[in-house]
Amino acid sequence: MVSIRCYSLVSQRPLRYAVLGAGFAGLSVAWHLLQQSSEESNFCIDIYDEVGIGGGASGMSGGLLHPYSPKVKLLWRGEECWKESLKLLNIAEGARSFKPLDMGKPETALKEGDFLVRRSGIVRPALSVKNMDVMNDNAQSCIASCRIETIYKDAAQKLVPDLCVPLDFAFHMPEAVNVHPQNYLEALYLACKIFVESKCSLGISCKELNLHKESVHNLLELAGDYGAVIICLGSRAAFLPELSGRLPLRTCRGVIAHLQLPDHFREDYPANSPSILSDAWLAVQGPRTLYLGSTWEWKSKNHSRHVPEEEASKALEELLPKASVVYPAIKNWTVKGACAGLRAMPPLTAEGSLPLLGCVDEFIGGPTECKYWLFTGLGSRGLFYHAWLGKLMAQAVLSCNEDLIPSALTSWKHRVKQ
Repeated sequence: MVSIRCYSLVSQRPLRYAVLGAGFAGLSVAWHLLQQSSEESNFCIDIYDEVGIGGGASGMSGGLLHPYSPKVKLLWRGEECWKESLKLLNIAEGARSFKPLDMGKPETALKEGDFLVRRSGIVRPALSVKNMDVMNDNAQSCIASCRIETIYKDAAQKLVPDLCVPLDFAFHMPEAVNVHPQNYLEALYLACKIFVESKCSLGISCKELNLHKESVHNLLELAGDYGAVIICLGSRAAFLPELSGRLPLRTCRGVIAHLQLPDHFREDYPANSPSILSDAWLAVQGPRTLYLGSTWEWKSKNHSRHVPEEEASKALEELLPKASVVYPAIKNWTVKGACAGLRAMPPLTAEGSLPLLGCVDEFIGGPTECKYWLFTGLGSRGLFYHAWLGKLMAQAVLSCNEDLIPSALTSWKHRVKQ
């Protein structure tokens, strides 16, 4: 268990909260709980994750962050989510640059792949007329802080040499970013620790943050210990006995391949060239490293990050042809390995595929007291939704008021009861 505490002369019993899961949802909730808690109150957050920070699908995601979709117009609440995500990224970057020597290993020169946010934009070649029409609609209604530029083939190939643009049109998002998910999550946790220590120095109250590398097998284990329990376990939430068979989630395992340019290739991927979105995405990690993803194995129950050789070969057979359609130079890259994560995919609603949030006391049994809360179903959009929804969840938990969460995110409960 990793623990950090702040002590003061205040003797009141601390408010205790359990956050289950240390991925995008869990760390966003933990950060916002700390931010929104009373300055004077004693406050304790216990984070439970058997693997640790980023141990689930969050740490395995591609990290391509933008508010648009090739299938629909601007994503639900696109501007709010985009704004809050950038804010949390900035907080994590600030924590990483601050990093006191007694809170981790000393800073050294960053190696390739050690970045937190790569701000080189994203380009998406048009592959079909339907795709082009939707992206054109997005370009007309894009938010000011994340523009979509419609560009011709020659301009696209200046951005990414060797890029193939089948329909002679591409869509460039210059403000979109590529996040290293694992580095980001570790930095966000570090920001939480720094915040707790900063409150300690004021001596007004006692703040405490604990990371428990252990599983919670059922929610009743925590009965009586906490004022609230926030379940941010992604697909694992559906396997808790109290929630099993009661959540409208679908599971989907995705494999991501790690590729590298061999030493004998002299030309690097240009430092300022964007990552690439297509039927397979290419998330650039550095001048000679990129991630290629992702596959979609529906109804899987396999949470393991490990990808056996047979599964990796099958994934590459699917991903490499898709990538070569837009980036033929992928043939020059060498596969160095693969990893996987199990996504929690939400149901499709009139407003899109939206995460599941809300108080779930009625599923647990016992008196209703706003004690058990759920935040799951981020699907493949965890990085986009996590910051704003984590903020709303923290507000709802602290005030014991589910009405602070948009009804579009809690209406799943009514459908389940019907």
